[in-house]
Amino acid sequence: MPAATFEFQVEARQLLQLMIHSVYSNKDVFLREIVSNASDALDKLRLEALRDDALGADVSDLHIEIETDKAARTLTVRDNGIGMSYDEVGELIGTIANSGTAKFLQELREAKEETSADGLIGRFGVGFYSGFMVADEMTLVTRRAGEDKGTRWSSRGEGTYTLDTVDDAPQGTSVTLHLKPADSEDALHDYTSAWKIREIVKRYSDFITWPVRMVPEAGEDGSVPEPETLNSMKALWARSRDEVSEDEYHELYKHISHDWREPLKTIRLQAEGTFEYQALLFLPSHAPHDLFTQNYRRGVQLYVKRVFIMDDCEALLPPYLRFVKGVVDAADLSLNVSREILQQDRHIQLMQRRLTKKVLSSVKELMTGSPDEYARFWREFGPVLKEGLVTDSDNRDAILAVASFASTASAEEPVTLKSYVERMKDGQDAVYYLTGESRQSIENSPHMEAFRDRGIEVLLLTDPVDEVWADAVGEYEGKPLKSVAKGDIDLGADTDGKSEQEREQQSADYADLLGWLKEQLGDEVKDVRLSSRLTVSPACVVSDANEMTPALEQMYRAMGQEVPETKRILELNPDHVLVKGLNEAYTERTDRTALVETAELLHGLAVLAEGGQPKEPARFVKLMTDRLERTL
Repeated sequence: MPAATFEFQVEARQLLQLMIHSVYSNKDVFLREIVSNASDALDKLRLEALRDDALGADVSDLHIEIETDKAARTLTVRDNGIGMSYDEVGELIGTIANSGTAKFLQELREAKEETSADGLIGRFGVGFYSGFMVADEMTLVTRRAGEDKGTRWSSRGEGTYTLDTVDDAPQGTSVTLHLKPADSEDALHDYTSAWKIREIVKRYSDFITWPVRMVPEAGEDGSVPEPETLNSMKALWARSRDEVSEDEYHELYKHISHDWREPLKTIRLQAEGTFEYQALLFLPSHAPHDLFTQNYRRGVQLYVKRVFIMDDCEALLPPYLRFVKGVVDAADLSLNVSREILQQDRHIQLMQRRLTKKVLSSVKELMTGSPDEYARFWREFGPVLKEGLVTDSDNRDAILAVASFASTASAEEPVTLKSYVERMKDGQDAVYYLTGESRQSIENSPHMEAFRDRGIEVLLLTDPVDEVWADAVGEYEGKPLKSVAKGDIDLGADTDGKSEQEREQQSADYADLLGWLKEQLGDEVKDVRLSSRLTVSPACVVSDANEMTPALEQMYRAMGQEVPETKRILELNPDHVLVKGLNEAYTERTDRTALVETAELLHGLAVLAEGGQPKEPARFVKLMTDRLERTL
């Protein structure tokens, strides 16, 4: 194909400019990114050569080379890996990211410190473009294994790039950076310097399983010494713990996760016996923004006898642990294993159970031994971990043991179910909770009034999954989990200061009004009754004990599931002046036309108080406006 020039998308151009103008404090990371890409290409070639005998690729000496030219001020990183086709270059290199670029830019602009901006690098496939931090121009030449022609890509990072085909490209990929002048004030080192290249590779890429070789410059007599291998190529998961530093573990995490911040915890596991495998897993310190999106790539890397098999092996961990990154190296799996086979493999299923228990026990260790780190972990990953309470009944107790929740017992410190049960009041027979969009909205809910007045602790659940898991779990240590917004609430016979006789008399006094309200609001409510949970508000709406809340109905509809609408129960506070007045008016008047509107307003106010919306907002506003006008 003839050479063609293309323009980056607007957002991509903005991102390029941000990178080129040194948003990142540590420019050395560009080499780590490019070497990491080369390592991935070598992994893919070896795997494809094992699966396809007709590929015809030479895999006898897979390696990465780094070559510098001081006179021309260039640095070249080349590999003899899988390479890319013309279309793949346009898709993978021609665009900075297939998705998420706008979100990336927003996070980048909002980063308050250089260190936090530094952590964004590599998040959306932009690692290749980090080269523009140190180069005025970048050129990529590549040929995919099994194809005859290669592809050349080049750009000066100014909004356009060119693509054309080449006839004599070797298999693999080479990236040449035309370096900017060194500038010590701007932390821009001389990347043609051999000692600097050694330092970067040793620090960031020592564990890569392929040799990273530096091509030396020719001597004065024209002879060229043998290339120098810069990395040890030792698989960290295969070495004993005392042989590996924490920094080395962290660099491996950054290499495989593309999250260039430190992990929160490193987890090692070695299984021996009839089925042997080694695992090196990491708990990240921050949740990616796309953790809850359908296209989030989950899973850990799978190796078989140190041979890379696949990225993102979903079968090794359940979906609610999709944030865990790492490596699993099995000794007895086929090198030709597929994702479909993995789903059914008994050994893989055993590994998943063992790895899951290990991760949960590691979270428990954080909880008991490092409270601050646990708090950070739960803040970032608690919502996704709680999905396991619904989907993984085998590990439900282990998940509940490491779960914590906001509570009325403390404005700042979350509580565990264990601590909640330990301080339950005498006679309290249930663990009470309420779900909502925020702590503030829950605390202001009418449903909380009696609990607040009587000092009964309530868990304040604000994650969407809370609606689902609380119903699925049902109880904790024999204590039922009960929503304060569902069913009838009995907080004790004498807690409201009324005798049994007084309550019976009150029920009789309001019986006719309740029956009339149920008749008038029949299309809106399932029942109307007196409330034991209200002390300040005139009314509230509650769900029946075995029915879904409106929030749960809405969640299922958002997922495309058909859910029939359920009527809810209207509860009245018999001690509120508005309800008393309504009862007196109902008793005294024969013409109750105006009271019908009052009933509608009372029900609408109850719906609004819990964050809902009347079925006919316009009518509700008109009724309210008319009433306000009469008061002037």
